Amino acid sequence: MASPAVYSPTTVSDPKSSCLLIPSELLDKIRFGIKVCQVLFSFLAFILEEVVNSCISCTALYFFEFVSCTAFLFTLLLLILLSTNLHSRVGITCWPRLDFAYTAGIAVLFLIASIVFASDNRNTSVENGAVVFGFMATIAFFADLGWFMKTSGFPFKKDQKPELSNGGTAPVEGQPESEKLTNGTEGV
Repeated sequence: MASPAVYSPTTVSDPKSSCLLIPSELLDKIRFGIKVCQVLFSFLAFILEEVVNSCISCTALYFFEFVSCTAFLFTLLLLILLSTNLHSRVGITCWPRLDFAYTAGIAVLFLIASIVFASDNRNTSVENGAVVFGFMATIAFFADLGWFMKTSGFPFKKDQKPELSNGGTAPVEGQPESEKLTNGTEGV
């Protein structure tokens, strides 16, 4: 039987193989913290909404339930994908655009759901707590959008320079080339 000492010199830890990759090119530490707050606030809003026993108009309650549950589950999934190397295995190449569009959509939906539920409930402490966490989640989603825009810019810009396969950038239309090609007729 081989001793464990035989295997120890060849076993080297690889720091790149850790499961949590924060900061990364897709998610910095601040956005990671904001996304964790989004998950927590939407989860607490969902749990408090589920505790509500009766409702005046259940449509507002059900819409708030749908938005808070969707925000919790999909934001948790997005957080896991962006903070690990799993995003490279999914096959999606436009993560910044997907993240921005999802965050903007959920922010608007959470704002609408929170306003509607705040205006149409029985004002119990549980309902008010759900509304408060709904607005806190809304603020976290809008803060994420603001920080994204500040650090990365708008991901759907049309004026981004297209990259060529060799690593250079394509010339912009309307601008002259910086170097003219000669056909051998100069100086003749």
